[in-house]
Amino acid sequence: MTLTAIAGATVVDGTGRPPLRDAVVLIDGERIVSVTPARETVVPGSATMIDATGRHVVPGLMDANAHLFSAFPDVILEHDGRYDELVLEAAQVALKAGITTVFDTWGPLRPLTTVRDRINRGEVVGSRMFVAGNIIGFGGPFSSDFQSPGDFLGPEIVDRVNHEWEQGVGQDLMWLTADGIRRRVREYIERSDVDFIKYGACGHSTPVLLFSETAQRAIVEEGHRAGITVQAHTITVESLRMEIEAGADLLQHGNITGKEPMPDDLVAAIAGRGIPVAAIVPTKRYRAWVHEHGPEWWRTVGLNPAAAENDRRLIDAGARLLLTVDGALMGPRLRKHPALARLRDVVDHSQHFGEGHFYWLEAVTELGMAPMEALLSATRYPAEAYHVADELGTLEPGKRADLLILDGDPLDDVRNYRRIVDVMKDGVVVDRDALPVSPIISAPE
Repeated sequence: MTLTAIAGATVVDGTGRPPLRDAVVLIDGERIVSVTPARETVVPGSATMIDATGRHVVPGLMDANAHLFSAFPDVILEHDGRYDELVLEAAQVALKAGITTVFDTWGPLRPLTTVRDRINRGEVVGSRMFVAGNIIGFGGPFSSDFQSPGDFLGPEIVDRVNHEWEQGVGQDLMWLTADGIRRRVREYIERSDVDFIKYGACGHSTPVLLFSETAQRAIVEEGHRAGITVQAHTITVESLRMEIEAGADLLQHGNITGKEPMPDDLVAAIAGRGIPVAAIVPTKRYRAWVHEHGPEWWRTVGLNPAAAENDRRLIDAGARLLLTVDGALMGPRLRKHPALARLRDVVDHSQHFGEGHFYWLEAVTELGMAPMEALLSATRYPAEAYHVADELGTLEPGKRADLLILDGDPLDDVRNYRRIVDVMKDGVVVDRDALPVSPIISAPE
């Protein structure tokens, strides 16, 4: 046995139970053996001791919507053939910042699954990854859903890059019957080795409804047939309603309903059925900055007063919100990118990978979420939403030893999540100073 004992800390185990003071977390290899009061614990003499007296231990944090590849056009072109290096870098930045698990909801499939598998085999260090690949029904990064290349790129490279994302479940699904869509989705799941699937109930940044209710049910049924979680992208009231009725397990951006607030019946359905909502929730400072300086779409749709009202009503109703950054890694060079020009002086950037999760935790408590609920939204709830709670999300016997040691009580002040002393993943203390091992996007100029 390879035993480790973390002793003397106050443990907030992520179950919702009250904190356990002066506790011992006993770990055997990758898994937790026990979490018990020190006075009741006999630590084997062979155990490696970690003195955490006066500190707090919480489960490793989870990001319910990450993008480990920064899909800016120049990044796509400059690093062609090296996407896996950028994915690994982002996974290491996340781990350093206390995110031990990420759910990547859109990106280049093969680089993502390659890095995921290398991390799982222990060949490289990084956050644990779960991967969806393409958003079903959306085109690749060089398409009208994201960044149309205009006339400056040839069709060969546009098609090749888009194919790397689309993998047979792109925009052309719109031409098919529900049965045709079902077949394509089934084939995609069978050949792609994805951990979950995500489809577009409406356009990426437009209110256009993409799939009929019949087609949405077919997509959901195929995901459930394969035993995986199905989530849907939404930014309108009706796309939200349709994906709920289709049986989607998780609502991606379910707090955004365009220019109209969420009707009472949808708030009640989400909260009453316990449907998880992966929600971008910004701080008051960020909302104020967006109101004054932000891009028009973000001011009028993404972070408008309707979205703020939805956030408050969902929290008040007891809906299950999931920590969601929905960001990408942005290093010194990308901060000078023309596409990000208006974000250079941003405050509390909620989609800044490696830091946005701290702002999210501040934001939800500003809106009235209890500190314990905020912790569950970053740990247990994502694990349950993605059906991995048997392994992750709480500090209980038999589960993987993913945890943070904090020099401050996160239930007293959520800013204490920043005060990381140690990150442990699979029972191993992470050398945070060594991460990322090979910086590219995050490298100093």
